[in-house]
Amino acid sequence: MFSRVTNIINALQALDKTYSNSEMVRKILRCLPRSWMPKVTAIEEAKNLNVLPLEDLLGSLMTHELSMQKKDDDEEKEKKKKKMVALKSSQIEDSEDDDDGDDEELALITRKFRKFLASKKKFGGK
Repeated sequence: MFSRVTNIINALQALDKTYSNSEMVRKILRCLPRSWMPKVTAIEEAKNLNVLPLEDLLGSLMTHELSMQKKDDDEEKEKKKKKMVALKSSQIEDSEDDDDGDDEELALITRKFRKFLASKKKFGGK
């Protein structure tokens, strides 16, 4: 994002439109997505935007972005660990339950026998 803003500002400077450092800082803070609003508010309240260098703002935003990415990565790792534990427990349960297979076979035989009896009744019970 910073490189795109820099390219736009350089193109505008070529057209004799210049922005002060404080205007650029405010524009960058204003264009950040809604998820960044807590960080924007913290920067606005903690620092004087009239004298805040653009490089310091960039460093602060990049640090915040890296910490957000690290937090997301940690959450993904926890989800993967939880999935692995659930998978292991379901495999153990499947191996212990041998009676389920017998019940399914009995149910299948019962269904086929009922169909056989129903077809016999249709054709006069012969």
